[in-house]
Amino acid sequence: MATTAPSARNFDIKDPSLAADGRRRIDWASREMPVLAQIRETFERERPLDGVRILCCAHITTETANLALTLKAGGADAVLCASNPLSTQDDVAAALVEDGIPVFAIKGEDNETYYRHIHAGIAHKPQIIIDDGADVVTMYHREYRELIADVIGATEETTTGVIRDRAMEKAGVLEFPVVAVNDADTKHFFDNRYGTGQSTIDGILRATNILLAGKNVVVAGYGWCGKGIATRMRGLGAKVIVTEIDPVKALEAAMDGFQVMPMDEASPVADLIVTATGNINVVDRPHFENMKNGAIICNSGHFNSELNLKALEEMSGEGRRTLRPYVEEFTFGEKHVIVLGEGRLINLAAAEGHPASVMDMSFANQALAAGYLVREGATLENRVYRVPDEIDKEIARLKLQAMNIAIDELTPEQDYYLNSWESGT
Repeated sequence: MATTAPSARNFDIKDPSLAADGRRRIDWASREMPVLAQIRETFERERPLDGVRILCCAHITTETANLALTLKAGGADAVLCASNPLSTQDDVAAALVEDGIPVFAIKGEDNETYYRHIHAGIAHKPQIIIDDGADVVTMYHREYRELIADVIGATEETTTGVIRDRAMEKAGVLEFPVVAVNDADTKHFFDNRYGTGQSTIDGILRATNILLAGKNVVVAGYGWCGKGIATRMRGLGAKVIVTEIDPVKALEAAMDGFQVMPMDEASPVADLIVTATGNINVVDRPHFENMKNGAIICNSGHFNSELNLKALEEMSGEGRRTLRPYVEEFTFGEKHVIVLGEGRLINLAAAEGHPASVMDMSFANQALAAGYLVREGATLENRVYRVPDEIDKEIARLKLQAMNIAIDELTPEQDYYLNSWESGT
């Protein structure tokens, strides 16, 4: 249902005339988001976010649009800005603005515009921050300390962001509670593994149209995202090598049947390298020097810092050209190295991000976590919290219900047995 759009001062998007296309795609995504739809109905009745100012710094996609409309249904005064310069879908941004939700995001915006948009979102003086990568939370602590008193709390969508938030907590500088939505079982088990696994390959194939079967594919990092990528790559016939710094995860990768080796050994044999670590310079100057001619590198982590592109630019000098959209060739000496999506998260740079059915659970967590912060934020300490178990399990229950899957319930006898120490074998 469209409402009067805000004035031009209150949004910054590419083209308002794209709204009709965006609305059709938002409606299409909503068909795969039944859990969020049920939450939206509850929010419309109960208005748990009535009058609460929310800044949602996220990938401006069809799935995020359904979250924004759910927040609005709950009474929130919500504003959106992009969490990555290449992840905005311009037609979706236009549709949201037409629905009365201010958006500050343009696909392909430069860094200056990206941060100007975040500042514009912060000017909304949000009480709840929905963050994706912790850029807003860290900016608050560096540049907007005078506004911190208004913040009830924040939620964080990504592994990268949770790492940053926990670092702030450990340093004793975090000044409001953060709910780590990324750590909810109904988020990282599904979104990170199945969503990232599929959408990363989707982005690579849309950008390159290469055959993955028979390729040596190196996956850096064997967290839930890396597991999803490695598994899907193997399913398409690739010969997968995993690199890791964590001995437990490395052991798990080996026992899952993948080759495990250091990046120094993996990079010379790689046809394709995909990073998913949340760290910096995972693929660095020595790796570029040792790569095969024509090797392809891309990133599926939140920030493009996983690839040391500055070093690659220095090595190649003027030897850089665009071969296809989101495909750049860097030449040094006799060698060519291909970078996809400017080193930014390839699933959103070159494709549409995660399928709506997994974002259904992720954004259900976001919506319910926002409600939880409004109810309980005043009682929480300034630290990083998991999503409450009852929210996690309710989302799983609703998803199963939408999939027409029934499960067992404990009998009174079984419940007593599991909660008693007296019964033995």
